[in-house]
Amino acid sequence: MSSEPKRKSSSSSNSSSSTGEGSRHYRGVRRRLWGKLVAEICDPARKGSRVWLGTFDTDVDAAKAYDCAAKAYDYAAFKLRGRKTIPNFLLQIRLHHHRFVLFPGSQTVVLAGHEMQHNIFTTMRSLKIMDGCKGTQVFAVNPTGATPTPTNAGVADKVAQSAHSRVNSVRSRSNWSFQAPNPTGNNAVVDSLLPYGLPSSDLIEPQIEPCLKSVDFVETLADVYRRIENCPQFEKCKMYVEQCAILRGLSDPKLFRRSLRSARQHAVDVHTKVVLAAWLRYERREDELVGSSSMTCCGRNAECPKASLVAGYDPESVYDSCGCSGSRSEEADGDVENETAEEECSTSKEDEDDADMSFYIGEDEIRCVRYKIALLSTPFSTMLYGGFTETRREKINFTQNGVSPEAMRAVEVYSRTGKLDSFEVRIVLDLLSFSNRFCCDELKSACDAHLASLVCELEDAMVLIDYGLEETAYLLVAACLQVFLRELPNSVHNPNMMRLFCSSEARQRLAIAGHCSFVLYYFLSQIAMEEDMTSNTTVMLLERLGECATESWEKQLAFHQLGAVMLERQEYKDAQCWFEAAIEAGHVYSMVGVARAKYKRGHKYVAYKQMNSLISEYTPVGWMYQERSLYCIGKEKMMDLNTATQLDPTLTYPYKFRAVSLMEDNQIESAIKEIDKIIGFKVTPDCLELRAWFSIALEDFEGALRDVRALLTLEPDYMMFLGKLHGDHLVDLLHPLVQQWSQADCWMQLYDRWSSVDDIGSLAVVHHMLENDPGKSLLRFRQSLLLLRLNCQKSAMHSLRLARNHSTSEHERLVYEGWILYDTGHREEALAKAEESISLQRSFEAFFLKAYALADSNLDSESSTYVIQLLEEALKCPSDGLRKGQALNNLGSVYVDSDKLDLAADCYTNALNIKHTRAHQGLARVYNLKNQRKAAYDEMTKLIEKARNNASAYEKRSEYCDRDMAKSDLSMATQLDPLRTYPYRYRAAVLMDDHKEAEAIEELSKVIAFKPDLQLLHLRAAFHESMNDFVSTVRDCEAALCLDPSHGDTQELYGKARERVNEQQRKSNCRSPWPSKWI
Repeated sequence: MSSEPKRKSSSSSNSSSSTGEGSRHYRGVRRRLWGKLVAEICDPARKGSRVWLGTFDTDVDAAKAYDCAAKAYDYAAFKLRGRKTIPNFLLQIRLHHHRFVLFPGSQTVVLAGHEMQHNIFTTMRSLKIMDGCKGTQVFAVNPTGATPTPTNAGVADKVAQSAHSRVNSVRSRSNWSFQAPNPTGNNAVVDSLLPYGLPSSDLIEPQIEPCLKSVDFVETLADVYRRIENCPQFEKCKMYVEQCAILRGLSDPKLFRRSLRSARQHAVDVHTKVVLAAWLRYERREDELVGSSSMTCCGRNAECPKASLVAGYDPESVYDSCGCSGSRSEEADGDVENETAEEECSTSKEDEDDADMSFYIGEDEIRCVRYKIALLSTPFSTMLYGGFTETRREKINFTQNGVSPEAMRAVEVYSRTGKLDSFEVRIVLDLLSFSNRFCCDELKSACDAHLASLVCELEDAMVLIDYGLEETAYLLVAACLQVFLRELPNSVHNPNMMRLFCSSEARQRLAIAGHCSFVLYYFLSQIAMEEDMTSNTTVMLLERLGECATESWEKQLAFHQLGAVMLERQEYKDAQCWFEAAIEAGHVYSMVGVARAKYKRGHKYVAYKQMNSLISEYTPVGWMYQERSLYCIGKEKMMDLNTATQLDPTLTYPYKFRAVSLMEDNQIESAIKEIDKIIGFKVTPDCLELRAWFSIALEDFEGALRDVRALLTLEPDYMMFLGKLHGDHLVDLLHPLVQQWSQADCWMQLYDRWSSVDDIGSLAVVHHMLENDPGKSLLRFRQSLLLLRLNCQKSAMHSLRLARNHSTSEHERLVYEGWILYDTGHREEALAKAEESISLQRSFEAFFLKAYALADSNLDSESSTYVIQLLEEALKCPSDGLRKGQALNNLGSVYVDSDKLDLAADCYTNALNIKHTRAHQGLARVYNLKNQRKAAYDEMTKLIEKARNNASAYEKRSEYCDRDMAKSDLSMATQLDPLRTYPYRYRAAVLMDDHKEAEAIEELSKVIAFKPDLQLLHLRAAFHESMNDFVSTVRDCEAALCLDPSHGDTQELYGKARERVNEQQRKSNCRSPWPSKWI
């Protein structure tokens, strides 16, 4: 114990202990004759009669029993005596809106609200109260029953390989009843779990997003597409970088990566190629892959470090295989060296007789051929043939020119051979300096290229970049820069590296060398913000970004991000200045930042007025009302929050505020239902934390632990309770309060939760299992699949990389690398990995990966047959029920596409037999194709019953019922997940069928405002065309093509609409210039 408890001064017969505790005594604790410890307290309401608190065993440690009994007395004493209590231990109690901290033998300290001194918190955390209660039983003041001790089941971990065949036997052993501790006695436990109290609505604020955000996003997309199509080909790269900045604000990282690849495809100069190739590599986060080097090539020119150092515009070859080969022959390198050495010897002997002049440096003479030295540069040619004194001399003294004899000999060799391969690096650096001094452009280019080819390690780059910057060696600096960028994000924390970028002087040095650009600082600043948004490095990089900004959108981005960072740093005056600069550049969303900064500076009414003017001036969107709600109270605040949710249901702040407000009104269950609404379709750590907070207050410790484990899966370093407590520590506190599972129990829990489509519960189970076996690649892979289901792609890719790192065999590693490549858009490379893995060992995952990647494209009959063969081979290989159910489900889908309905039904039925619940959806599809709509509807109803609150199940069931029932199902689907687009499209199509064109357009516009989806934009464009509004058709088509330029149907509609617009313009130009009588 870190704090010594208060002891009684008197002695007692029960002072001795077999564990050597000696004379330790606590108030309210006594030892029975048979050795057990009892906690009791005198109740004034019962005329001082003693109330039994509990009996404590000493099997593990007598000291722990003493401590636990004493703590039980302390909490009970406070409930009976209030602030007059003298506890055994430092005691913290939360009552209403006050925090009471009681010190042993001292007066009670009362602290208003939630404000407490840091040293008090430190002392309380050091007590580790819950750790002291492990293995003991705590009872209430008025106990109603005993608490049984949970028992663990023991089943071999091999159950993972045959879980589907052992469901009943293991479940029977894992379903023991577990009774939570008595609620009355748990008040103290809840307080210990919530040392900082419950959340307050006053402390919750929405974050200002550090990205470009448009009021009319569709028009912004359409404008970018038009400019990309109309700009010269050499400027397309810059336009695609702008598109990247716009798409960065969307939740789909695939759109950003595709735009980034297009920017790299159209890059012209070496600098831009180096930056964009490194950025593409960073998006795949290969730095997290154990054993991979920063200069490892992925096999394509787009990311190849050598291809990036070649200037020129060749967009067609970007996705071709690069010339890198890991199996370059050392023998070939040796042959080259020998050939070079032999050539030097032979040429030196042959040309020695041709030498007609000498350079003297000190006492060293270097014999040269005059005309070859003259060819090195114009100054040498002028000196040797221009009529100067040196023209007539055979011996020229070069001692005073700062050139070493070794360097001059190297110059002479280069003048004859044109090669630098045989020279040491220091000699080549001397030649680089020589070439600058005497304007030897060809020699400088040769030195630059040679030195650039040698840079492949971070240490070399750190040394050589200073030479490159000093001598303005473009390729050398590019090669060093490439190493730095491909080492990101680790290099952000290297001060020696950041000195090359952060200061104004460093930016100027880079600019002189031709390596200072907006795209470079955009890349660096984004990574710095992800690593630490409030660091000085982030601020300096953003300042350099602003200095590089020339276009309007570049200034908007740089200034807005600087404002967001300053706001996080609580430098509100500077934040306001930067936001105002962004507004001046044309970024309307930065007005939110100005309002927030003014509010933080005490000008709440001014902020409210500013948001009022913004709402009245522009078409209102959800974030406007969300921000205005901060600056008002009561019903007006709730109205703004509700309006924000109606306009944009993806905003998390309104749900969080309403939930906390309900909690403050002591409606905690309603608060959980409110936060469940957003968690149902958008899983974020802050929302999971809030629900865990509420669950602890309700003493639902299992629910709290589930959410904490899930959020730690998303962000392993997450700090809870307003950044004051690490999530792992809360897991340690909650773990003793819930049922304990063995690894076998965990597998069964995972099987059951996966089958019931409880993805968050499944994540929690996997997190628990990884605590016991953190290196199990199979669990990491399962984790990545669950995260992809929850649309948490960044976390999913991180788990997939960990699975690859912990793989125990080569064929397993290749499979995970294949999934990484597939999920980042490299389908062909993923197929190659799968084939290589199969060649090493025929495994379920290798066949499944290959089949999945092949089925990603439109399959003809031959391809479908091949995919079926691959899935059948996969099913022959060992695996668990979870994955085999997925394979059977996919196989059934291919059979359906091939019109083999009976075989498909068999697959889905077999999948259901091993509890792959989603197979109900496939079976319903089979019934529907057999014209058995009632059976299809019933099948989807089974899925809805098993997978609670599953929006996709309601959406699919709507296809198998009449219009009224479909409308009800789709309404439920939208309520559960407003991001699903099919319900909006269906309702809009129904309205169009009823000739309610304006209402149909409005239905689509409602969802496009917060989710500009390709299908939605295409459908609205088609509706506009049917109404002869071709200008709107063109705009929506352009916005859709900005998201996917290869979408055939949209391209066709776009072409027709443009023709009609051009035709209308021609007719308008042919009209009479005289005004009509109606004008």
